[in-house]
Amino acid sequence: MVTGPGASRWARAWTALPYLFVLLPAVFALSHDWRPGTAALAAGAGAWHWLMVTARPGRIERPAAVIVYFAVMLALVGALIRIDTLFTVTGLVMFIQSFALIPGRWAYAGVTATAGVLVAARPESGRSPDELLFSFLVAVLVASATGLMTQAVRDQNENRKAMIVQLRETGAELAALAEENAGLQARLLTQAREAGVLGERQRMAREIHDTIAQGLTAILTQLEAADTAADDPAAVRSRLDTVRAMARESLNEARRSVQALRPAPLDEAQLATALRGVAATWSRTTGVPASVSVTGTPVPLHAEVEITLLRVAQEALANTARYAAAGRVGLTLSYMEDVVALDVRDDGSGFTLGAPGSPGGGGFGLVAMRQRVTRLAGDLAIESAPGQGTGISATVPAIPAAPVAPAARETRSPGGPGKAV
Repeated sequence: MVTGPGASRWARAWTALPYLFVLLPAVFALSHDWRPGTAALAAGAGAWHWLMVTARPGRIERPAAVIVYFAVMLALVGALIRIDTLFTVTGLVMFIQSFALIPGRWAYAGVTATAGVLVAARPESGRSPDELLFSFLVAVLVASATGLMTQAVRDQNENRKAMIVQLRETGAELAALAEENAGLQARLLTQAREAGVLGERQRMAREIHDTIAQGLTAILTQLEAADTAADDPAAVRSRLDTVRAMARESLNEARRSVQALRPAPLDEAQLATALRGVAATWSRTTGVPASVSVTGTPVPLHAEVEITLLRVAQEALANTARYAAAGRVGLTLSYMEDVVALDVRDDGSGFTLGAPGSPGGGGFGLVAMRQRVTRLAGDLAIESAPGQGTGISATVPAIPAAPVAPAARETRSPGGPGKAV
């Protein structure tokens, strides 16, 4: 039992009770009949309890110390009862000490020894052995019952203390978990925000490259051609008209990119038709014939799928015009059961894959194409060799188009009230 500064109120009470149970009968006994022996024995009992229990609480926790303590205390209590029966009260506290200091069932041995001392130490006064045995058994039963209740109260207090400690530990763990969760949530929010910002930056970079950058490149090409044909006013006028049309188209595409809208070629046509329009415009601008063939059954696809393949076609054609010096280009759109593939092949000069400065050496156009295809869990393949032309193949899942609400169909219909201008 803990009897130090951190002990419970019950433990401190059991430690102090022997002093009261020795002092009270001693005061009454000495007030009626002063006997130095009585005072010496009472003082000795108090001093022995102080030495073994109060002065050094840890000493009484050893089994040998408990046996010695009880043996000496019972001897002193027996001697006091022999002098005056008022000290039978002192014996009662030894019942309590049995359950307070002796662990487990050994406490009943202390109770039995205490009851034997109380019965044997009292003067017989003509009592028969049966009466002595009866008094002994009654003392043992009463003390045992009282001890059981005392032990139950003590166990309940210990359980309550353990529960309080456990609740405090659980509360501390929950508080730590809540703090950790708050930190994780803050980090997740920060990462999600950063990922959103990075994703939007990448989207805008791809859109700027596929619209404004390509448009400006084409415009510069037309202006250089116009400078070359300066002696032919009709040719210059034709080039300038083409520049104006391309500038308007680039401006329109830039606005749609900022607003995250579908590209203009896909706004009112399916992918196959849009590719034919893009190829025809590119042929008029570059003077290189570009054909579009479709295999399989064309079906409406998800907007992201159609936008990805359209941008791949535009970037491939732009690279062909810039680097390939091709005589013709062929685009093949293949609708299959689970995937849709776009192949763009030219008969131009080709290049060595991975060579520094080559079109396949890591320019942003190819990076943007690969990012678009990868976002859809697709695959982008490039085949080229010097003098053997270039082939770019993009394969993506054939995700069907989402149903379009009537209001959205009306907005996208030609000449409708919601048509973009």
